Amino acid sequence: MQMLILAGGLGTRLRPLTERVPKCMVPAEGKPFLEHQLRLLASRGVRDIVLCLGHLGERVLEYFGDGHRFGVNLTYVWERSQLLGTAGAIRNAEAVLAPEFFVSYGDSYLLLEYRAIMRRFRESDTLAMMVVYRNEDRLAPSNVVIRDGHVTDYDKRTRLPGMVYVNQGLSVLRRRSLRLIPPGIPFSQEQFYQMLIRRQQLLAFETKQRFYEIGSFQGLEEFRHLVALGARA
Repeated sequence: MQMLILAGGLGTRLRPLTERVPKCMVPAEGKPFLEHQLRLLASRGVRDIVLCLGHLGERVLEYFGDGHRFGVNLTYVWERSQLLGTAGAIRNAEAVLAPEFFVSYGDSYLLLEYRAIMRRFRESDTLAMMVVYRNEDRLAPSNVVIRDGHVTDYDKRTRLPGMVYVNQGLSVLRRRSLRLIPPGIPFSQEQFYQMLIRRQQLLAFETKQRFYEIGSFQGLEEFRHLVALGARA
């Protein structure tokens, strides 16, 4: 199984921690966050990793190399001249992607059963699937509406009736879906997912497992507490 990790952002909410290291390299219990993330993925059978890098990405390459000492094989894709947005970065990596692949973020720690998620996706013929959590505004503002097993609305800015789910931070895509993303220009996952929703091509996979993330100082402290309690590191 292959995972594409979007780790090219500026990490502005974690400044000053991210002024000299990218967000995925912020330490937790003596190790960069990304090391915790990669070891978790390797333990659950996801060992082919594509890293989309931009801001201070050289620090990632220097530390992780080919990834073998962490149990994974790393491929690096760079955003050199400009940041392409979350969907634009995926399209930029198209040449190294498998026919079906996961997409997640360089600040997400997801204790999920990846094999079961991929198996469910391969049983379908849709272009994409979003993993969702019934959040009801507890951990973050809910932003997803589900009907009949499909995502019918996804919006981070506008509250809509029926928004009780949140995007867990993991999706599965077919490589051919990337033809919908215009190449070489900034384009967001929100824009991409709206295109899929209009085509009824975005399945939902509900998980009962909460998510962890380090996109904010509160999230970072929660994750550090999780690791201190013995989460895989």
